[in-house]
Amino acid sequence: MPLAPTTLVRPAAEHLAEYEAALRRGWSPDNVRGESARLEQLERIACATAGFLGGLDDREARGGPIILPDGSQVLRLPGFHRWIWADGFCGAIGFRWQPGTPALPAHVIGHLGYGVVPWRRREGQATRALGLLLREVAPLGLPWVEVAAEPDNAA
Repeated sequence: MPLAPTTLVRPAAEHLAEYEAALRRGWSPDNVRGESARLEQLERIACATAGFLGGLDDREARGGPIILPDGSQVLRLPGFHRWIWADGFCGAIGFRWQPGTPALPAHVIGHLGYGVVPWRRREGQATRALGLLLREVAPLGLPWVEVAAEPDNAA
């Protein structure tokens, strides 16, 4: 039976159970911070669900500074996340930018980052999600965007 079409959904309470289940199965939406990000998100969901969900769509960069792996702090960039959905949760894709320029600060590896849960990889979910997200960010008027992916990701 063919899979449902891939869509992007705004993180919301109605989809949270499947997102949380993916975290509990060991998946992390953060390819850099991995396990610590996964555990951090589970804790934030348990303690402040509405705040967790609200922080995933922060186009005004109101969420406060970002703490880098070396412990230093930098200003948060505007950004938002979408969950990749096709017959359930497949992964997450996010976008961040600096208003007025396509340039990014040195500590930011790309405008766009994504992660697909292991049990939904090799289905083309990330490729379709990228196309959908590019349509959503087109109104920002950026002449180009950089995509962050794992170096061993042949796709």
